[in-house]
Amino acid sequence: MVKYLELFSGILTGFQVVFSLQGLLYVLFGTVIGTLIGMIPGLGPITAIAVMIPVTYGMDPVFAMLLMAGVYYGAAYGGAASSILLNAPGESMSVPTTFDGYPLAKQGKAGKALAVAAIASFVGGTISVILMTFFAPFLAKVAISFGPPEYFALMFMGLMAVASFAEGSTVKALISATLGFMIATIGIDGQTGTARFTFGNVNLLEGIDFLVIALGLFALTEVTSLIRERKESPKFSVKEIGSLKLTKDEMKEVAGPMGRQSLLGFIIGVLPGAGGTIASFLSYITEKRLSKNPEKFGKGALSGVAAPEAANNGASTGSFVPLLSLGIPGSGTTAVMLGALIVLGIQPGPLLMNDHPQVFWGVIASMYIGNVILLILNLPLIPYISRILIIPRPMLISLIVVFCIIGVYGVGFRTFDLYLLVLFGVLGFFMAYFKFPAAPMLLAFILGDLMEQSLRQSLTISNGNLMIFFERPIALSLIVLALLSFIVPIIRDRRGKKLMKELPMEEDL
Repeated sequence: MVKYLELFSGILTGFQVVFSLQGLLYVLFGTVIGTLIGMIPGLGPITAIAVMIPVTYGMDPVFAMLLMAGVYYGAAYGGAASSILLNAPGESMSVPTTFDGYPLAKQGKAGKALAVAAIASFVGGTISVILMTFFAPFLAKVAISFGPPEYFALMFMGLMAVASFAEGSTVKALISATLGFMIATIGIDGQTGTARFTFGNVNLLEGIDFLVIALGLFALTEVTSLIRERKESPKFSVKEIGSLKLTKDEMKEVAGPMGRQSLLGFIIGVLPGAGGTIASFLSYITEKRLSKNPEKFGKGALSGVAAPEAANNGASTGSFVPLLSLGIPGSGTTAVMLGALIVLGIQPGPLLMNDHPQVFWGVIASMYIGNVILLILNLPLIPYISRILIIPRPMLISLIVVFCIIGVYGVGFRTFDLYLLVLFGVLGFFMAYFKFPAAPMLLAFILGDLMEQSLRQSLTISNGNLMIFFERPIALSLIVLALLSFIVPIIRDRRGKKLMKELPMEEDL
């Protein structure tokens, strides 16, 4: 009873902070800035919060955190726009949204795709903040139990789902994933300090940035597609673009994925180092497995938009649990926020709730209000945002290319990255031409470095004994699930092909 009273008191403290004039203004300002930044390919929440650190210097720590938290989950909302309309994901967790979001836009359903993305983001953010309110202390303890073997198993499970991305050939998906792993090894080895696969080029010592690969494989590849199809008439009309009404059947279709993947996203977000990227990929894969019509995924399924958007917003909120409760950043963005908190003179961790209750509960309360603001902000703007699709094709091509160049150059201010962008654009073109899926490559690249680190740490702990992955219950369970997620779809597809062969042909009937 005492715990519930403390919880209620803490929530009231948080809402008192947020409902002050300053509090509301900072939440509003943060969410608007975050949304706008999220819409621009190349400018993710990390960049936004990094820029906000000097702005918040000297501010009241409570309001500074409200501003930065608003920017963080606002960017998660805004990232859907460029992914759906331009096939240009600005950050890694927005990539799965492109798989069905962009096909929907080409079908004249951009309004519906953006509406589903906004609603899913709201549901994901709201469910996760409710869970965070009641279970933050408990979940923080669970997160601590995850060591290197468990993280390796989790990454392995995500990677083994490449079969889900295999539209025709699992072998091609595996080749694509292998290529992604190879690219992930480029740069200085974090453990030995040895330069790997740099070929004497100093520009490769830091490795290749995710944005270069993502924009090359998706955005520039789409540019080549638009150029090849420039003489064809557009596949969408102006009238259809702004429609954002969802039928009852469509609402039923997306309701389940929103609820399930919000929960999954939150759980993954709680794990330090996992983040929204793994959450959005796993949610997409999971939902495709659970769907009654998996063949629609990748061709314009609303569930394919709802699942990753709910998951990445759930993960964004969940990543605050280890940050606030343990002082451990749950993602790259929260790592920057950790630095910002220290600059403001606040040490996040187990004592934060007692020493600075206004900061702890203020951030949580701001998420309730921020999600409502973002929903109100995003839904009315959809008809206007969607009109980007009626831009003449030559101008649209130029716009995408400019966004890509600005986004990539802004990462490290190196012309070498622009050469790499073109290289991956060419690679993406040939992959699309020969029907090699790009998603496994990108997923392997994202997970590759983390997997390698976790594997090495695990083997160091066990003195090279691989049994460490089978002696720990959580790690073993995740590895079994990983193998099943890879094997079951292959067996199912083979059985399906066998049954099709056994069916009588029309001429035999």
